[in-house]
Formats: sequence, structure tokens, C-alpha cells
Amino acid sequence: MFSDLDHDKAQLMRMATYASTTVAISLIIIKLVAWFMTGSVSILATLMDSCLDALASILNLFAVHHALAPADKEHRFGHGKAEALSGLGQATFITGSALFLVLEAVSHLFNPEPVTAMSTGIWVMIVSIVATLGLLTFQKYVINKTNSTAIKADHMHYKTDLFVNIGVVVALLLTFYGWPGFDPLFAIAIAAFILYSAWEIAKESLDLLMDRELPSEERDQIKSIVRNHPDARGLHDLRTRRSGTTTFIQLHLELDDHLMLIEAHAIADAVEAALLAAFPDAEIIIHEDPASLKEPHPEFAA
Repeated sequence: MFSDLDHDKAQLMRMATYASTTVAISLIIIKLVAWFMTGSVSILATLMDSCLDALASILNLFAVHHALAPADKEHRFGHGKAEALSGLGQATFITGSALFLVLEAVSHLFNPEPVTAMSTGIWVMIVSIVATLGLLTFQKYVINKTNSTAIKADHMHYKTDLFVNIGVVVALLLTFYGWPGFDPLFAIAIAAFILYSAWEIAKESLDLLMDRELPSEERDQIKSIVRNHPDARGLHDLRTRRSGTTTFIQLHLELDDHLMLIEAHAIADAVEAALLAAFPDAEIIIHEDPASLKEPHPEFAA
């Protein structure tokens, strides 16, 4: 059962997927018209990117819908890794578009063609820039509220689109005032940037699928919160991971030997509440250990 907070986050994530899909499809239509009118390989580059954006956004839409499904008997930890799978799919789409773009640009570099209907191409790219900026602003808001991996991946490749669109405007202007080879050269530079973006998305997705530990800063924050409790004598075997929008934290809490079970439980509850204040979407498991009998695992010691 979702809390009101969970429901609000789920609603924001769904709205972000609808927005990105709508923007991608709209941009495909206007860029297709612009490419037919101008013959610009840079506009073809951004058209291909928008086509893959649409595919990735549709994939993201289904992935987010699945990731938001509550835990069930077959998936006790929820479905959050669907977001990471979506990120890998997006990285694959983006890589494919970049490689296609390189081949097309190299062909035009050795056989440059004049760009026509220049003003139409520039106006289309300006519309694309404005639409992409609006989407990025909304996505950033959703990421701040939800920390969604899938929306982060979507945001990253639309951020790439923004630079791509700006680059296309510059390429068109340089082509108009100089050498037609500027157009394919910019397309190759755009492809390199797209490949870098794909790697960043794939790396984060793989980290989530492989249950990589949280960043050192967040682990240090967890340790600090635990040790700040006056009755905590230390901690060990801290394990962390993230799946979708949920953070999982497990640790052994070291307490005085003489405490009664009910007292140890109360301290662990207080530590858990402090951790939840810092990590609101976390699922936390705390095991109470007598401080004199701690035996931290050598590979998971805090």
C-alpha cells in the first residue's frame, strides 16, 4: 500500500514519462519536415536522436509503470530494478543512433552537400531547444522529488539533446557562411557526445543491477547518524544498495552488553528513525549486537 508521499512520487514519475514521450514525438514531426526541406546531416542527426528518444521514452514509460508496482510474493524487494533495465535499454538505443550518425556524417564529409532552407532549419532547432529546456526543467524537479534512476537516464539523454540542438544551430550558421563540411563535422562531434552520454547511463544502470554500495559520502553519513546516538557503541557490517527509488540499509548496531532486549530494541528504533529522516525512501534492517561480542565480517566492516 502506497503512502500519500509514495503516491505523489509515483504520479510525478508517470507525468515525467508522459511528458518526455510527448515532446519526443512532437520533435520527430517538426525535425522530419525540416530535414526534408534543408537536407542538413546535422538535422538528420538530431532527427535520429529524437526517434530513439521516443523509443527510449516509451520503454521508460512501461519500465516506470512496472517499477512502481508494489512488492509481491515473487518480488519481495519490489520491482525497482526495472528502472535500471530501462536505463540499459536507453543506453543501447543511444549508442546505436551515435554509430549510425558517424557513418552518415563521414559520408557527407567526403561528399559535402549544400544546405537549403536555412532559416527553416534554424527556427525548427530553436523550437526544439525551447521544448527540450521545458522538459529538462520538469524532469529535474521530478528527480529532486523521487531520485528515480529511469527519469535520471531520460534527463541525461535529453540534456544531450539540448547540446545537440544548440550544436546544430551553430553548424547551420557556419555552413551558411563558410564551408559545407562544418555540418558533418558537427554531426561527428555530436555523435561523440552522445556515446559519452550512453556510457554514463549504462554505468549507473549496471551499478544498480549489480547492487553497488552507496557513494562514500552517503555511507559516511549513515555511520555518523548511527554513532551520534548516545547509546550506540559503534556499528559494523554496514551494507547498502539502491533499487529504483528505494535505498536499502543493513547494519549491526553495537550496544552495551547489560541492556535488556526491550531497551536494545528501543535504541535500534531511534537509530532507524534518525536514518529515515535522512533517507526517507529507505528500507532499514538493524541487528543489535553486544559490543563485547562484535565479529565484523572482514569485507563488510563499517
